[in-house]
Amino acid sequence: MGSGFSCSYLDDEKGLDHGGSSRTGLEGVPEMCLAVILGYLEPPEICKSAMLNKTFHRASSADFVWESKLPDNYQILFNKLKTSSSTSFNNFIKKDIYAFLSAPNRFGPGFTKEVWLEKKKGGVCISISWKGLKITGIDDRRYWNHLSSDESRFKSIAYLQQTWWLEVAGDLEFEFPAGIYSLFFRLQLSGAPKGHERRGTASKTVHGWDIKPVHFKLSTSDDQHAVTSCHLSKLNTWVYHHVGDFLVQNSNVATKIKFSMSQIDCTHTKGGLCLDSVFICPSELGQRIKKY
Repeated sequence: MGSGFSCSYLDDEKGLDHGGSSRTGLEGVPEMCLAVILGYLEPPEICKSAMLNKTFHRASSADFVWESKLPDNYQILFNKLKTSSSTSFNNFIKKDIYAFLSAPNRFGPGFTKEVWLEKKKGGVCISISWKGLKITGIDDRRYWNHLSSDESRFKSIAYLQQTWWLEVAGDLEFEFPAGIYSLFFRLQLSGAPKGHERRGTASKTVHGWDIKPVHFKLSTSDDQHAVTSCHLSKLNTWVYHHVGDFLVQNSNVATKIKFSMSQIDCTHTKGGLCLDSVFICPSELGQRIKKY
């Protein structure tokens, strides 16, 4: 596809070509014109259009169609997440780069973090497994169990049987595209996770969360802070507990964030808590999550 193209066929109000034959539908639309039109669609719609015929398929592969869907710092993200040092950024068309970044990519020590592009808007989402967090007493099986679970994208959760002192903390350094992001803890109060033998009903095993609230904190390297507190109450349902939002202005510089949840009042025990992960997403998606 060249950079110059003609759409003179649009000048014929009767839909006739220069030979006098009639045109129907989009059969005669030049490939470059189709690519321009596809550029106004969201990625899922572009992919559906590519299945119509060969012309749409070729038009949907134009670099400028997909570059507009990629975050400004997509080259930094691609180089950060690629698994092979021999993989050259220049060997990929923009469509393939978008497909790579849209798929979940593990990174960090132990590959306990996962990042992907939100397909409709192109925002970055990150999930951090409980294994990538610092949890007081996590290796003491009197308090915590490490359980497999199909309800987690990491196929594993941490289950708190009982403790006096709850403290979970984590940090992340990442080149977020510019924008506002929301951070959540994904938690569930339960007698035991689905797929595991129950140690008792939730009403008996889950205890202590109604006495004092759990405190959530978020801070960034550029001095942004958020603090929230709430009592945990919803049983047998995964809940995204919103910690706060933070603003990223420079997508070429890594943003450092720290976050935590705690309930360290030692006047009572608490138990029956499933801890899956920390989730970070664009605030627009975060607003939708908070409605549920």
